[in-house]
Amino acid sequence: MTAFLNFINGEWKAAASKETITSSNPADASETVGEVQKSEKEDLDNAVAAADKAKTEWKKIGAPARGNYLFKAADALEARADEVAETMTKEMGKTFPEAKGETMRGVAILRYYAGEGMRKVGDVIPSTDKDALMFTTRAPLGVVGVITPWNFPVAIPVWKMAPALAYGNTVVLKPASEAAVTAAKVVECLAEAGFPAGVLNFVPGSGSVIGQGLADHPDVGGITFTGSDTVGKQVG
Repeated sequence: MTAFLNFINGEWKAAASKETITSSNPADASETVGEVQKSEKEDLDNAVAAADKAKTEWKKIGAPARGNYLFKAADALEARADEVAETMTKEMGKTFPEAKGETMRGVAILRYYAGEGMRKVGDVIPSTDKDALMFTTRAPLGVVGVITPWNFPVAIPVWKMAPALAYGNTVVLKPASEAAVTAAKVVECLAEAGFPAGVLNFVPGSGSVIGQGLADHPDVGGITFTGSDTVGKQVG
């Protein structure tokens, strides 16, 4: 059985609680898929602090450079597609062909947003003043909290994290505990791409502690959430 650590500030670390969450195969409760950390507020605060510290330099390196990291992450996920898909099948019950298809969709999403690094982020606007230059541009929010469900444990985290990262935000990911081992393997692939420390952070744990903590945190600039209507209203 593999036990996955939190990923905070470019390092794999045990949770402050020293406790873990065990993920079992829903089709065979005797089979353990793996373990993730049972993170607490201290772990979340460390992750947000790391992301907040990293956001300025990550913004400054420019969109093409950020895109290159996403291309590398796509290659890493593609190389481990069978392994990730098999874990998904065991952990949340999709058939292997469907799980493999979802994983490859994650690869495609990463490559799409990697390409965004070479696309425009604003417009030049004609002005009646010959000496004026009028233009629009887009600015990152800063730290983005990513809260994802169990039913698409590769595609949904990737389609939330990839655009956030491509456009200059840093990320703290809190996956559903029911599929957190699969999410951990996705994070491993992104970590292989060599993102600067603090740009990408992974903190599994309970929704009431980590999910609500992200929604309430004063240093989180934005939240992207997929889940139930009830929890969505709480996050909102």
